[in-house]
Amino acid sequence: MIRSMNIAWWVQRWSELNPQKTAILFEEERISYLDLHRRANRTSCWLQSLGIEKGDRVAAMLANCPDFIELYLACARLGAIFVPLNHRVTAPELDYFLKNSRPRLFVFGSETASNVEALNLTENRAPMLLASVGPNTGCSVIFDYRSETQAFDGQKPFLTRSLAPADPEEPHVIMYTSGTTGQPKGAVLSHRKTFFNCLNADFFFKMHVDDVMLIILPLFHSGGLFIQTSPSLYKGATMVIHPRFDPIKFYKDVERYSVTKFLGVPTVYKALLKVEPEKRGDLSSLKVCAGGGEKTTAELFAQCRHSGLTFRQIMGQTETSILLWASEEDSFRKPGTVGRPVFHAEVNIVDRSGSLVRPGEIGEIVARGSIMMKEYWQDPERTEETIKNGWLHTGDLARMDEDGYYYLVDRARDMYISGGENVYPAEVERVLREHPEIEDVAVVGIPDETWGEVGHAHIIRKSDSLLTAEEVIAFCDGKLSKYKWPKNVTFVKEFPRTSLGKVKKQLIAEAGRNNLPQGFPAGVSPSGRLAEK
Repeated sequence: MIRSMNIAWWVQRWSELNPQKTAILFEEERISYLDLHRRANRTSCWLQSLGIEKGDRVAAMLANCPDFIELYLACARLGAIFVPLNHRVTAPELDYFLKNSRPRLFVFGSETASNVEALNLTENRAPMLLASVGPNTGCSVIFDYRSETQAFDGQKPFLTRSLAPADPEEPHVIMYTSGTTGQPKGAVLSHRKTFFNCLNADFFFKMHVDDVMLIILPLFHSGGLFIQTSPSLYKGATMVIHPRFDPIKFYKDVERYSVTKFLGVPTVYKALLKVEPEKRGDLSSLKVCAGGGEKTTAELFAQCRHSGLTFRQIMGQTETSILLWASEEDSFRKPGTVGRPVFHAEVNIVDRSGSLVRPGEIGEIVARGSIMMKEYWQDPERTEETIKNGWLHTGDLARMDEDGYYYLVDRARDMYISGGENVYPAEVERVLREHPEIEDVAVVGIPDETWGEVGHAHIIRKSDSLLTAEEVIAFCDGKLSKYKWPKNVTFVKEFPRTSLGKVKKQLIAEAGRNNLPQGFPAGVSPSGRLAEK
């Protein structure tokens, strides 16, 4: 076993080298590296007492909290596979995750107990064990996680060669994709992948033992767990963990704890900018603000820069974590870029035949190396579709300039063909977002008898706007070739989104194909149409 590639060992080493250093600040609780190591130990002992063995899955559906990290570390220590689940999912979605991963133990927060009750998990899911963090319904077959683990305080896990991970290629985590298109897939991520992701994040964030990382992104996603939490533990840094995003609390804690590093998505930065300047506090400690998850508009970048939230751009996915990044200077010098490849990865842009494209040409981003997932859990067909000849196909379309900087064009699945011409919805969306009365837009392709497919633009208007469909379409004149103009416009109050704020375009496309604008939130107006191509 290469211990240095096991995250639980990192915490153990810091507990020996810097035991009183603060690892986690959560609410008013301060947890040192020695405390965190001891908590991970007792959780490991409890898991062993339940018969959890190497290769068993342990699922956790929790909001951001120290218990989540304890379980994450304990699984790594034992060789069990950690399965973080989105605590905001519905009962049917949870049912899918549990049937797909088949965990030996499912730990959930008391706030999600209704899903457990709805699925009748206490009676019909043997041999899956259940544990609750916080009050539960009093059901005798549901363990109280905190009291159960505390009973093993002071004990050390009895590790044997059969339990502890012996190979860095062994599965560490099964992390489900956001599911913006189709059923979520469980990406199997190895200990080796976690380690090299941390090395890439180390370069990206310029991590240091004295850093204070503020984490508001959910730990059940790659951004929170692999780009912030794991690298912080690797470097022995301090994490300020918020159970949920609160813009006011963000500003207060940046000043209170002298936060140095932060990662957010565009939705988060938009919310931060809406806070009145007098309520923002001192941001001078912030050395790195990072943005990822969705493409950042030039307008948002400029607003953040003006407000002291100048950030560097990051791009990745569950299957790889960080792939590309751009410094603050790069982002300013080359508007729209998502940067160049990270150090520990091979990244290219290829055409449909797998050949490298020339600078300026559009192709699909592919990657290989130590940051690549092993496979999709129990899904060889989709694994084969994604990993071809050793290269992981991301599904992201991009072009590269002469200096090697990448520019995202769209998702391959989002592109549609109208009258024989490729149309990239992201290009249309970028133009429409320039309209002063448009808050946000999502464009999808829908079937059309004449052109094969045409664009359907779903628009969120700014407050008090009376913008019409005809005005939306007319705005494209002179800015887009006519075949790229949307032929349908629907006004909505909001978009269906993932927990990271990504628009679920599949749901939008289904509503458009079925002519069901009522499938979106109340307040939707009828579609507008343009007769000519």
